[in-house]
Amino acid sequence: MKIHALASALLVTVGTALPAAAQVIVHPAYRPPETVQRVAIPVDPQEKRLKVLIISGQNSYEHDWTGVNNLLRTLMHDSGRFDVRVTEDFDHGSLAMLKAYDVVLLNYSSRWVYDDKAEHRWSPDAEKALFDYVREGGGLVAYHSSFTWGYNWPAYRELVGAVMDPGASRRSPPGAFAVHIVDRGDPITKGMREFVWTYNDDMYTNMAFAPGAKIHVLATAHDSSASYDPKLAGPKYPAAAYTPEKLKAMQGMDADHPQVWTQEYGKGRVFSITLGHDEVSLHFKPLQSLILRGTEWAGSGKVTLPLPEDAKDYPVK
Repeated sequence: MKIHALASALLVTVGTALPAAAQVIVHPAYRPPETVQRVAIPVDPQEKRLKVLIISGQNSYEHDWTGVNNLLRTLMHDSGRFDVRVTEDFDHGSLAMLKAYDVVLLNYSSRWVYDDKAEHRWSPDAEKALFDYVREGGGLVAYHSSFTWGYNWPAYRELVGAVMDPGASRRSPPGAFAVHIVDRGDPITKGMREFVWTYNDDMYTNMAFAPGAKIHVLATAHDSSASYDPKLAGPKYPAAAYTPEKLKAMQGMDADHPQVWTQEYGKGRVFSITLGHDEVSLHFKPLQSLILRGTEWAGSGKVTLPLPEDAKDYPVK
């Protein structure tokens, strides 16, 4: 009874202390939400982890590259296999700087918008340092938005294997799609199930591959004309641009397109993965597995990281 009386008293007090019209409605200036993520912590040098340098700092407007960098660093650190640093200023990078690392991960795009004419390129010496680093045996991971530039730079296309070409390539509408692991015998994909899913991601299709590129495709995705239906694609893809007649005329429609591949570049190893648009997609185990195991392969030539259950193959009767 005493508790009930106290609660009633509190209700009366609260109800009478604040008049109904006293609440102030505030309209602050909009700002995109910030993702709170862990700060990197030092790694014991005696652990002898693979050293990774993420090169970032310029990207297209729809990519949260700082949040992705932090999450990639967290994933790699927590695997116990990597020690990761991030630089957002590679304009004057050097070969000596890069040789301190076992593998470099590119999360970089030179343009604010995919088809902008203006781009931010590194200095000629820094660009040469990256090519020399890989050619002389360094590992390279080309990651997601790193394929949305370089279409006017043949040497870069040769380095990563392929790039998106604004005149021919396209991003297929589905935000969630199946990824077909077409080679499950490769060290990176060994033991993975045949089909995995990625979410809130980009399917890069009809990419421009380097002439004579000797890539080894690990995973593909299917670009279906049915997915361009306005009821599925949404307002981002205007119906008038994707009529049945126009879809039939588009090169590479209703076909499989490489999403993950490897190649050699001089003495170096290159792991290219077009997937991993943002921190949402990076929360799914199969994609994490591809990134972690591909980075380990690029940096060391072998894969020791185990697969989580969500990425493993399973018996199908």
